[in-house]
Amino acid sequence: MRDVLVLGGTAWLGSEVARTALARGAQVTCLARGVSGSVPEGATWVQADRDRADAYDAVRDRDWDDVVDVSWQPGPVRSALAALGGRARHWTYVSSCSVYAAHRTPGADEAAELLPALEGNSADQEHYGEAKVACEHACRDAVGDRVLVARSGLIGGYGDPSDRFGYWVARFAAAAEGFPGWATSPAVLLPAAEQAPTQTLDVHDLAAWLVRAGEDGVTGTFNAVGERVPLGTVLRAAARVAGFTGAVVRVPSSFLVAQQVEEYMGPRSLPLWIADPDWAGFSARDGSAAQAAGLSTRPLDDLLADALRWERERGLGRERKAGLTPQQERELVQAWSG
Repeated sequence: MRDVLVLGGTAWLGSEVARTALARGAQVTCLARGVSGSVPEGATWVQADRDRADAYDAVRDRDWDDVVDVSWQPGPVRSALAALGGRARHWTYVSSCSVYAAHRTPGADEAAELLPALEGNSADQEHYGEAKVACEHACRDAVGDRVLVARSGLIGGYGDPSDRFGYWVARFAAAAEGFPGWATSPAVLLPAAEQAPTQTLDVHDLAAWLVRAGEDGVTGTFNAVGERVPLGTVLRAAARVAGFTGAVVRVPSSFLVAQQVEEYMGPRSLPLWIADPDWAGFSARDGSAAQAAGLSTRPLDDLLADALRWERERGLGRERKAGLTPQQERELVQAWSG
């Protein structure tokens, strides 16, 4: 039986990795504080704070078939490598495509220039990319050719805490069902940039690949990204999955920019939509190397169905981290019509 250690395992991706490894017959240990939730049923929980010097005392004297780390703070990544790197057959580090210095060119692969590595052991959100670069360097320095670095793009699906990918299927569902607040909107506001690329990877697909790659000893650096799908295709699929057949209004990017609608994420935004040419390649990275190494993706409708199930559980009318509020959408539709 394989012995897998997940550094985390209570938050979204880490929990899914632990659950997937358990389903494939591994013995799974999750080392985490436990503030994000509980570990999956069947996993062993080692409660520990990775900022403490004794964080790995309970696990440092065992051999591990795979250690999986998703942290973005260099200090805990370095301390884990120092304590466990010599006892791990394989090390999996989940990085991010935010490590790249530029995002203008569609189709850029893993050889693209990186941001400078963060100096120090901790970072704020503004320096997330630099921190991930430092973590990658630490992994390669410590475990060399035993590490898989998976540079993740946007992840979607059930359990998504970001409110990004799920916005569209939730918006269509709210309209289709006459949900309070959204019911008075004259139409669903959509970006007219239908050919703009999107790239979302189902959390189940990413976790499954990470676990299988650990089993097979896959190493190297990969863009772990979803297939490139035009924004218009995503929107039509989201409407179909949500059962929406109502009115829409498509507005050009120039109007949205002039109205100070945020791109891609955050409050007063249209998720997945990007107008800035300097970010034209952000959702269009080359993921062929990961696909050749076994990464596969489920159909878009399945991903959207899982996202909708999660959105319903959380509430279609809740306050969101990303997207437009009903009032913001109504004001934009009226401004465009006027």
